[in-house]
Amino acid sequence: MIYDAEFECISRGELEILQLKRLREVANRLYENVPFSKKKFDDAGIKPDDIKNIGDLKNLPFTYKEDLRDNYPFGLFTVPMDDIVRIHASSGTTGKPTVVGYTQNDIYTWSGLMARTLASAGVTKSDIIHNAYGYGLFTGGLGFHYGAETLGASVIPISGGNTKRQIMIMQDFGPTVLTCTPSYALHLSEVAEDLGADFKKMKLKVGVFGAEPWSNKMREEIENKLNLDAIDLYGLSEIIGPGVSSECIEAKDGLHIFEDHFIPEIIDPDTEEVLPYGEKGELVFTTITKQALPLIRYRTKDISVLNPEPCKCGRTHVRMERVSGRTDDMLIIRGVNVFPSQIESVLLNIEKVEPHYQLIVEREGALDILKVNVEVNESVFSDEIKGLQKLEKDIELEIKDLLGVNVTIKLVEPKTIQRSEGKAVRVIDNRKI
Repeated sequence: MIYDAEFECISRGELEILQLKRLREVANRLYENVPFSKKKFDDAGIKPDDIKNIGDLKNLPFTYKEDLRDNYPFGLFTVPMDDIVRIHASSGTTGKPTVVGYTQNDIYTWSGLMARTLASAGVTKSDIIHNAYGYGLFTGGLGFHYGAETLGASVIPISGGNTKRQIMIMQDFGPTVLTCTPSYALHLSEVAEDLGADFKKMKLKVGVFGAEPWSNKMREEIENKLNLDAIDLYGLSEIIGPGVSSECIEAKDGLHIFEDHFIPEIIDPDTEEVLPYGEKGELVFTTITKQALPLIRYRTKDISVLNPEPCKCGRTHVRMERVSGRTDDMLIIRGVNVFPSQIESVLLNIEKVEPHYQLIVEREGALDILKVNVEVNESVFSDEIKGLQKLEKDIELEIKDLLGVNVTIKLVEPKTIQRSEGKAVRVIDNRKI
């Protein structure tokens, strides 16, 4: 289902005209109202009036997460606090949080984008949405909540936690849509199994999952265990929250970026040069409709690829590949770049292990050592020690073949790796202790 066909199916020519108009307006607002942004433009030797076409975007200065922290809390707002109706902040990072503000119109825009996101997953006003994203400073819960209400669907604002109660609510209230992180979806499946609850007897038909990288193998796990279609979405608080891009249920082939609100680029994270469509690099976004906190060329540190081909669903916006990692999540082990998602891709191809793992980085002398704790299922853990040792070695060889790096695999009992009700903690880097 397409929520807003006028803009989601717009021609490239019409889209670029719209983007240029909105980009110029945003650049002027930043230049006139934010001293920090004015200095950035001046230091780069460019004025908003120098923006003559969309190609000129590459001449504008980047915005970094550190810029938000350096102007903490409200220094990058382009409107007075009297016009701010909502404040969110990022979580889970070191240092000061990144603070984002919304005008009433920003909330209206965000709600519409989340309605698009849900509609692209096949959700209609006839659905009941079990929203297990966290409510609060994190943008997930309220983003989905407002989007669902804008679409006209019913919302169960269950938030995170109290998983046994969540299973009861799913059984009793009959929700048809689940929204949460993919790792929490798997946790729900485990708890349901312990309780003797059967997802095949529930009414869930689709889940919209995001807030952390996940693989197609994990999608298969979730779909099989929860008996639903699993749809990926992407967003980040600094840009607007969830609702920047989303897969469609028709294709599940890349996430449609809502380009009438966000201009995407892919850059080489080292040289900062813009890369052509089809090449992997760091995602950069420019917001062109936000009022309170517009950002120009914000470096997300997320790694992806852009695909400009129209989708079979009818949407014409550029699609991004599922995020494969982050430049700041990347581990360098003896000169080899390693992303947790690469390890996950190996583990989820091995039948005897569960989709729960944790990477532990140690330093022994001058060398970095990567250890991976992996859960196995009950039947395997009851095997003889020799069998477990062979499985460990087999996994180590698979990772060595894929990544060219030696790792130490430790098989652990089921449900011994700590579960998260938010983003999964995949990496413990003991080199920093």
